[in-house]
Amino acid sequence: MPWRCRMMVEPNLWRASCREGFTAPPLSSDHSVDLAIIGGGFTGCAAALEAAREGASVCLLEANTIGHGGSGRNVGLVNAGLWLPPETVMAQMGAEAGTRLWSTLAEAPTRVFDLIAREGIECEATRNGTLHLAHSPQGLRDLQERHRQGRALGAPLELLDAAETARRTGSDAFHGALFDPRAGTIQPLGYVRGLARAAATAGARICEQSPVQSVRHDGGQWIVVSNGHPVRAARLLIATNAYHLGLGPMFEPAFVPVHYCQYATDPLPDTVRQAILPGGEGCWDTALVMSSVRMDQAGRLIIGGIGNGDGAGARVHAAWARRKIAALFPALRGIALTHGWSGRIAMTGDHIPKIIAFGPDAYACFGYSGRGIGPGTVFGTQAARALLNGSTSPLPVDPVSRHGETLPQLRAAWYEAGAVLTHATAAHGQRG
Repeated sequence: MPWRCRMMVEPNLWRASCREGFTAPPLSSDHSVDLAIIGGGFTGCAAALEAAREGASVCLLEANTIGHGGSGRNVGLVNAGLWLPPETVMAQMGAEAGTRLWSTLAEAPTRVFDLIAREGIECEATRNGTLHLAHSPQGLRDLQERHRQGRALGAPLELLDAAETARRTGSDAFHGALFDPRAGTIQPLGYVRGLARAAATAGARICEQSPVQSVRHDGGQWIVVSNGHPVRAARLLIATNAYHLGLGPMFEPAFVPVHYCQYATDPLPDTVRQAILPGGEGCWDTALVMSSVRMDQAGRLIIGGIGNGDGAGARVHAAWARRKIAALFPALRGIALTHGWSGRIAMTGDHIPKIIAFGPDAYACFGYSGRGIGPGTVFGTQAARALLNGSTSPLPVDPVSRHGETLPQLRAAWYEAGAVLTHATAAHGQRG
């Protein structure tokens, strides 16, 4: 049977399947608050929730709708730690700072799932762990080293052989896997909408369709103008990450924009569904041009990879997704893809998230390099605490006054070119 593509009217599966409904009116009047937040993703909404629960007055401004950016396009893997192995983090940051960041983010899944439970967020929360899949013998050696480093720091990681990996994934394409029981999966748009709902219930003012026209510091306060109305705030948090629209000379985050595309099927028949990821783990692989695979609670298979599914290489990426599914799971050969969507990742050169103190009582958090859910939740929560308390001690990384990236647009083009080339030349039946 030939591959078919039957895209729905709403191409983003998370928007089509989200059970958390949230809407908020645009900013339509002047306000004075303790904390102004720009950006309605994981970071901004977690910060708004934390600040409102602490009794602060909060106004969050989102240019589009809550979760419009990467938070509503995310793979939905709630991972512990960073993309980098811990010894690399410590080598780059120093032992003390690296250990602090790694230890903080090791607890990120617990924070996320505790928030979901506390606020009753409908987001298909499934804490059955994740599988980092070895796409090659070298990939397995990389996982063995990650396993060694993680276990040395007390992480409950388990290294799986090829047979156990095949049993857990339903595919014999991999050489082994690293299982992390701390992690899990969520419906990411449901999660961020639930954070916004909880923040509003706690007293935060959430404003959608409220792009910021200007920001300035004047008279000891921040003045943020949106829809022609000023929001005066004692403190300011910018949480736009890879979807920053520009604020002029006041602040521009420096990162490499990397695209990630995803495709989903209709719910699989029960007989097939029971053989593919029966334990409900979320997965990604060790390839340089990374890909991911997971199921949602309705039984849809979701495949993803580096690349812009809305750009010039869209056909190449979609064709790769079809071949990838067939190579991993031959029983699904011929199944239709019903959803396809893309998002942007804010990648930093060292893959370490950044907090920029760009003015008095003002932070910008960005650069999660593909790990948005856990770090975004932690950084937003801790940044709110730090701003309200006037202390940097709650922050997972030390704030700096500036951060630069070398040739970010050229590097972004390199990422996309590499993804197009890899996806165009990927062979049928290729391992991983």
